[in-house]
Amino acid sequence: YADFFALTHYCHVMCNNPKNSGGCVMLDWVSAFIAMRAAILTTLLGTLGFWVSTAVDAATNRPNFVIIMVDDAALMDFGIYGGEANTPHIDALARRGAMFTQFRTSPQCAPSRAMLMTGMDNHLTGHGAIPEVLTDQQRGKPGYTMHLEPGIKSLATRLKTLNYRTYITGKWHLGHGDGDLPDSHGFDHSFVLDASGADNWEQKSYLPLYTDAPWFEDGKPARLPENFYSSDFITSQMIDYLSADTASEQPFLAYLAYQAIHIPVQAPEEYVARYNGVYDGGWDALRQARFANARKIGLVPADAKLDPAHKSLRDWDQLPADQKALLARSMQVNAGMLEAMDHHIGRLIDYLKKNKAFDNTVFVITSDNGPEGAEPYSVPGWGLWSLMEGYERKVETLGGRRSYVAIGPEWATAAAGPSRLFKFHASEGGLRVPLVMAGPGVNQGQKISAFAMMTDISPTILELATGRPPQVPEFTGRSLAPLLAGTSTVVYPPDQPVGIEVAGNAALYLGDYKLVRNLPPLGDGKWHLFNIINDPGETTDVSDAQPEKLAELTRAYQAYADRVGIVPPPEGYEVVMQIRKNSRPILLRNYWWLLAGMLATMGLGIWLLVWAIRRLFRDRPA
Repeated sequence: YADFFALTHYCHVMCNNPKNSGGCVMLDWVSAFIAMRAAILTTLLGTLGFWVSTAVDAATNRPNFVIIMVDDAALMDFGIYGGEANTPHIDALARRGAMFTQFRTSPQCAPSRAMLMTGMDNHLTGHGAIPEVLTDQQRGKPGYTMHLEPGIKSLATRLKTLNYRTYITGKWHLGHGDGDLPDSHGFDHSFVLDASGADNWEQKSYLPLYTDAPWFEDGKPARLPENFYSSDFITSQMIDYLSADTASEQPFLAYLAYQAIHIPVQAPEEYVARYNGVYDGGWDALRQARFANARKIGLVPADAKLDPAHKSLRDWDQLPADQKALLARSMQVNAGMLEAMDHHIGRLIDYLKKNKAFDNTVFVITSDNGPEGAEPYSVPGWGLWSLMEGYERKVETLGGRRSYVAIGPEWATAAAGPSRLFKFHASEGGLRVPLVMAGPGVNQGQKISAFAMMTDISPTILELATGRPPQVPEFTGRSLAPLLAGTSTVVYPPDQPVGIEVAGNAALYLGDYKLVRNLPPLGDGKWHLFNIINDPGETTDVSDAQPEKLAELTRAYQAYADRVGIVPPPEGYEVVMQIRKNSRPILLRNYWWLLAGMLATMGLGIWLLVWAIRRLFRDRPA
């Protein structure tokens, strides 16, 4: 190259000399020759660069990643967070790494999973809400397509470009239309459920909205084994995928999205029995106990207040004994399902240790939203559907095959303590969830109080994979890597607003303050302002005392809404009523035959009644 450059310089000099015009022709020839040689050398160097890059990858030993998504777990459900469930494997990972105390997500499942997979606000991914709560004004609009929209890259897709193997087992819930399943979004192998939930003991629906439990393997409809239990299967299938590629030197991403503890809450009896008597004191006692634990381990300030339970909730002391027994047992099943999940997480950890992969694996464990407060037994027609599906609700078999358990709004309120409300709501009980991280790049024994978001996980993993902060402008999240390494104490500066919205329930965080709105029936549809640091229970609205701060956060929220394309629901919108409205055509499609049979039976009954009356009058003596 030095000789060519010297020759080129000489030709330029000659070309600029009027007496030596031949030098210009020579310059053209030399330039073409250099260009050809440069192309050849570039190709050779590119190939060599690939070999070098591969060697560097092997030398630097890029970490593996295990992401564990728990379904509907409250902030304090894990043992290390002060909960009653025995979760030794999760607790050990927290002690080995970092336990976050101010982590937030969205209040609904699919939006949170989209945030996790993309590092972007849920509206920007196409999952502004879940399909069941969409209004006519939102359906199909940008941000509400219920698909990962074109151009949106998943974490798996990004890691594939870094030579990672990628696997997912468990709940997907981001669509199963053409191009929606994980095989179209960067996953090498997948065995997933694309529904909001399903039975944990067999392949069957858990709601009348579904005729079956839609499981897919590598993009194709799949059937579950006979001896299925969700936490066992999700773990075993992941181990099978990893075992099939043990010869590979590529690092891997393993995403396990458990059904625990989404309804129907179900668990093997051996786990349920371990919590006999634990919940016999009722939901008020549990809420007070969790609040005391929250203060003890620093989840809330020592002088924090606990928000009064919503006035619509039942009084435990007024319930009959048999009802108390059933409800206490329901919460036992909830704890047992968590422990069963933790047991199977332990199996995965043992597998990684046996294969010398554990020490080089980063674990991420979190929940998609707060605890589920649904009470399906009170829904009209539920009893008939349960009977048709073979479900029962007997205290002695609760949690087992064909039993149906939901903890309901009172237990959900207690489980969410020290926070207010639960899943679907933008209060802390719906948004504030646990996050545990451990492994390479994570300092040991940390309790991190910096505010962080579900959208931060993807950019964090990319930085841990490459050693470089991700330079992708479409991320709305930020990398937590400096925080995990101890080189920073904050993720979002105090002047950086962070917004969340799903189905009209919305929040905006800015510094020490939180602006929040919850729609009826448990909210009033108005904006409220809290100092979320001093008052994490959202007990004292400071809107009147600080009108300037209220106005500042309101403007910031509107800017966020405009930026991500929020389509607000209409006046008078209620989630429960919208779900019922959206469900009617689905139920009619799924159960038209039942309705037709009922109408035919009623018609026959009326005809027989008329026939009997006419016969009676006809046969009467004149």
